[in-house]
Amino acid sequence: MSGEILCARDAHVATVTLHNPDKLNAVNAHMWRELRRTLENLSADESLRCVVVRGSGEHFAAGGDIHEFATVRDTYERALVYHDKWVAGALEALARCLHPTLALIRGNCIGGGLEIAAACDLRICGQSARFGVPINRLGFAIAHGELRGLLRSIGPAVVLELLLEGRILSADEACAKGLVTRVVADDLLADEVDATARRIAAGAPLVARLHKRLVRRLAADAAPLTDAEVRANFAYLESEDYRIGYAAFLARSRPDFVGR
Repeated sequence: MSGEILCARDAHVATVTLHNPDKLNAVNAHMWRELRRTLENLSADESLRCVVVRGSGEHFAAGGDIHEFATVRDTYERALVYHDKWVAGALEALARCLHPTLALIRGNCIGGGLEIAAACDLRICGQSARFGVPINRLGFAIAHGELRGLLRSIGPAVVLELLLEGRILSADEACAKGLVTRVVADDLLADEVDATARRIAAGAPLVARLHKRLVRRLAADAAPLTDAEVRANFAYLESEDYRIGYAAFLARSRPDFVGR
């Protein structure tokens, strides 16, 4: 199976790598499930003090693996498992990780890749990094569990800008809008992330965990969606626009949406 989640450790710091280089590290269903399992295992290890999340090679992640959508989330029931259990489960495991988490971002950080980065506590990117959620061109809506994480991290105004325009942001613009913590030159990125992880690991781990818990508690989530609202989130699966957008993606052509 193509695509995997790699995990390595150096003293008190673990590095989790999204590895699907043939597809710019696009995250497939198997990888979402493995990401959740990996983060849950790391969170249970109290000897750790920091977790770094990155993509292999020159990209963070170019989104979810859209080519598998026709088989893994083509009905409401399958879409609910894919998004609510696999994707949102992985993102929630990352957001709830006991240890401080740090995203190392270079190249594409798009769609599901941005969702993963946003679930981290800190995000440091290279000048080459690009950010966006251009799913308006595919005719489908972001799932509620994934939207909740973006709202928590970057707020409604920036989220709506990304979703409604489908625009890809440069590293500097993403930093100005609060998507990333800081931007450094590409050739300095690895050293900057390493230094940041070492500073975190040198601090009192119990205090770091307390701060994470307090920040999450004080930034309270909205009330859960009703069953009807969840079903409405996936109504696009029956739309003509979704069929048009998906076919255009596969054909690498521009979709001509009809609004139904």
